[in-house]
Amino acid sequence: MTVTAMEGIRPMATEQIAAPINAWDVAQRQFDLAAEHLKLSPGLCKVLREPKRELTVHFPVKMDDGSVQVFTGYRVQHNLSRGPAKGGIRYHQDVTLDEVKALAMWMTWKCAVVGIPFGGGKGGVIVDPKKLSLREIEGLTRRFATEISIIIGPEKDIPAPDVNTNAQTMAWIMDTYSMHVGYTSPAVVTGKPIPLGGSEGRNEATAQGAVYTLMDAARHLGMDLPKCRVAVQGFGNAGAIAAQLMAAQGSTIVAVSDSTGGIYKPEGFDPSAVLAWKQEHHSVRGFPGTRDISNEELLEVDCDVLIPAALENQITARNAGRIKARLIGEAANGPTTPEADEILYKNGKFVIPDILCNAGGVTVSYFEWVQDLDRDFWSIDHVNEKLRAVMTKAFASTLDMSLKEKVNMRTAAYLLAVQRVADATSVRGLYP
Repeated sequence: MTVTAMEGIRPMATEQIAAPINAWDVAQRQFDLAAEHLKLSPGLCKVLREPKRELTVHFPVKMDDGSVQVFTGYRVQHNLSRGPAKGGIRYHQDVTLDEVKALAMWMTWKCAVVGIPFGGGKGGVIVDPKKLSLREIEGLTRRFATEISIIIGPEKDIPAPDVNTNAQTMAWIMDTYSMHVGYTSPAVVTGKPIPLGGSEGRNEATAQGAVYTLMDAARHLGMDLPKCRVAVQGFGNAGAIAAQLMAAQGSTIVAVSDSTGGIYKPEGFDPSAVLAWKQEHHSVRGFPGTRDISNEELLEVDCDVLIPAALENQITARNAGRIKARLIGEAANGPTTPEADEILYKNGKFVIPDILCNAGGVTVSYFEWVQDLDRDFWSIDHVNEKLRAVMTKAFASTLDMSLKEKVNMRTAAYLLAVQRVADATSVRGLYP
């Protein structure tokens, strides 16, 4: 997620191609641009520019062979002015504290732009879960949940699934937390299995919300979705479901990729068949009738709609000028650097920023939290109806801001979100 240069704001220096991209630096630069445009006070900027709380834990886990390994995990809460912290927990070997801080800040803006009464939080453990057994992953999850239990809770901080975590992970966290407090507490996490208080539609929510915004954007741009060619980078939960939902709209899926690489076929293919192939072969590569390509090549294929649904910093100054898609919907968090954003904007690309495009997941997480607290559960039709209303309203508000301020959609989304959080923080004042 990123902000492009705005009128009256000095553009940033050219991206250093050789230097690694720090997600926290990107997140702070995005905030700085919005804060300058909004003319926020220096004191308020200092408050919003840093996380409220960072927890680092080092915890032991007994492995299947009887040995003990020590893992490092993080839970960061960025801003709680509008409500409890909300954000996923990821398991990945490349997790860093700076990455988690950036993701927590982005969650603050994401919740604000769609009007959900949450603040931003995020968590992560440095681990390659593919190298662990199911029992080892459960042990790691329960011990990590115990370590962060001092700051999470239904009214304090509500985790959810993220990269390499799922409904089962949330079930273990919920059970562990419930054992600590002495009663069942389903609202401590979202993204749970349905029998434990999960919400209908939660698994599809990120992709469904993204597709709702793509439909609105296509309508605004005069694009006919059934005639559009679509490429999806990242064929995990969000990417695979987004591809299937776009195919259901009549679009032609011409390229998809996962962590092993991608496939391309100009005439298109059935994403459901590719998903079945991946489940059998653990990769989309080699799908009959397609040509294998890299993740980098996928971003530059000839298509009308590009859906980045993988990790951060995929679209940079190095490749932004070669992207052919007219419409880009960011189903991933932070896939575009600020420098790349400027290039895309200059080239007439319409980017739906991640804090808007992929907010369907946190929106239905909010629905799940409400259902758990009320012990009153909704049908899938009711969930999708409410999700569509939230996403359509948020897209319309962002587009209005974009047209009014003559800025791109990311800048507009940041202006809306940062102003809402700034207002809440200002009204609450400083304690003591």
